[in-house]
Amino acid sequence: MEIYRSRAPLRISFAGGGTDVNPYASRYGGLVLNATINKFAYTSLVRSEQSDISVTSYDFDKTTHFCSSTLESPFSDACFVRSVYKHLMGQACGLKVITHNDAPPGSGLGSSSAMMVSIIGAFNEMESLSMNAYEIGRLAHDIERLELKQLGGMQDQYAAAFGGFNFMEFDGDSVLVNRLKIDPWVVRELEYNMILVYTQKSRLSSTIIEDQIKNVEDKKASNIDAMHQIKQHALDMKRVLLRGKTNEFGELLHEAWQQKKQMASSITNAELDEMYEAARKAGAIGGKVSGAGGGGFMMFYCEHNKKREVVSALEKLGARVESFKFELDGVESWRNQRVEQHLRHRLMIA
Repeated sequence: MEIYRSRAPLRISFAGGGTDVNPYASRYGGLVLNATINKFAYTSLVRSEQSDISVTSYDFDKTTHFCSSTLESPFSDACFVRSVYKHLMGQACGLKVITHNDAPPGSGLGSSSAMMVSIIGAFNEMESLSMNAYEIGRLAHDIERLELKQLGGMQDQYAAAFGGFNFMEFDGDSVLVNRLKIDPWVVRELEYNMILVYTQKSRLSSTIIEDQIKNVEDKKASNIDAMHQIKQHALDMKRVLLRGKTNEFGELLHEAWQQKKQMASSITNAELDEMYEAARKAGAIGGKVSGAGGGGFMMFYCEHNKKREVVSALEKLGARVESFKFELDGVESWRNQRVEQHLRHRLMIA
């Protein structure tokens, strides 16, 4: 019996987040610049002789069961595994599934969508489906947004599927992922000068996204203009990264954050504003909240040799600094024989 595993990277969004959400993407087109980091969503699958599927989530400390043939379950909450199983399993079979994530729920790092991509990756491996990154990203989006009705955009699923630095273009439901070839020294410079901090404040992104959607539907000029501006910042930021102008990248982070706050009133709050101002006074050129806003993780780009002072200022306000590196690969899956089978094989040889 084999174990099928998959991992999908989480992402930080530099600029353009929110323009990948309809109806804005349909009416005006969206642009997003993001990059994946070495924090992952993991899935493990093992075939079982039982007729049910058990799904254990370490993040939520609970186990869900559903029938492999009828998909019926006593639990009413949305189950990513059940939805993926319905789409990708050719024949009913029992399974034991374990999922866990390197970031807490509500982190703003796209952890929910990365988990969906990770689950699809594990089923893709088990069923030998040979799905490509676009197909995985599309299925993850369609299940999460259309079937399960979870509000959000399109960047997270494709970031987890492709990995690396990506400039994404959205036109309604059409997605084009442009993978950026950033010079290695630029990547290292970003890692050296950037700080990723957990604010210790979780947030419900759907509430913030509801506000953004309503502002677009109501044609509020100031909010829509702010979204136009952050879309332009995504384009400008891509250009400076490709040219290795890292300090200009930090300055654009600051400008993009000022515009993002205009998209909806719930994007920031007093605690986040205090952290941001403290970081700027200590030597951060710019920064922003990763994801929809309201809490989760924040990122900052620091002036030369000012990183230590910025870290100290943020820690005094209760933020938790997280080390990270950029991850250039997208979803990965593999299979392995169980340990006891390896041992049995070795004993037979001996």
